[in-house]
Amino acid sequence: MKEFQNIEFEFEDHVGRIWLNRPEKHNAMNAEMIAEIVDCFGEIDEMKDVRVVILAGKGKSFCAGADLNYMKGIAKFGYEENYQDSLKLAKCFNAIYTCTKPTIALVHGAAIGGANGLLAACDFVYAAEDTKFAFAEVKLGIAPATISPYVVKRIGEYGARDLMLTGRRFLGDEAEKLGLANKAVPAEALEETAAKTIKILKSSGPAAVTAAKKLIYDLYNKYDFEDSIDMTAKLIAELRASEEGQEGMASFLEKRKPKWTE
Repeated sequence: MKEFQNIEFEFEDHVGRIWLNRPEKHNAMNAEMIAEIVDCFGEIDEMKDVRVVILAGKGKSFCAGADLNYMKGIAKFGYEENYQDSLKLAKCFNAIYTCTKPTIALVHGAAIGGANGLLAACDFVYAAEDTKFAFAEVKLGIAPATISPYVVKRIGEYGARDLMLTGRRFLGDEAEKLGLANKAVPAEALEETAAKTIKILKSSGPAAVTAAKKLIYDLYNKYDFEDSIDMTAKLIAELRASEEGQEGMASFLEKRKPKWTE
């Protein structure tokens, strides 16, 4: 893994952890951080030893949205410059959403604006109960455009209307009720909550988890219902015949743990 300036990558016990690492700026995103997140997730996809990815923020906040100096620069852009910059941000969220490994966002302090794209693109979101959330874009005369595909998938049309049209602030408990977070817990319980999910994920076949994640992506984004019938039949046939599928079925029949468990 290459060295980064605005994020930090750690790896231990098959878990990769990406830290947003601008604590003095409440991990506000700038162009460099956005590019580094894309690069890091691209490398993680190629790392066979990584089975789960955690995304978290150092310091007092998960992420305070866009960096002020970054916004000052953007304000001077014309349409084409704005489009190219926004496309990089959209690709950042998509790099998280399409990661082949299960992803877990641990959210604390604040999650403002684009921070909600980072977390909404993850498979699991655990938030501290006192986290302050806001889709503040409308307060600046813009819309939460590039994060919207992932947020709307999570909370639905009318939940998104509530939060995105008002730009109001809300806390972790409401984020859970709306579905933006899987669970809101006391801040000190975030790591324990993630650990429980990681243990469950690591008890399953790594290739099977990746296949299941791609299956869900394909069903929601690529195939209509009729086409999915043949696609899913082919997939289960391939998985049953695979080395991991054979080991999983054999371990079940022989009443033993499969080789991938620890």
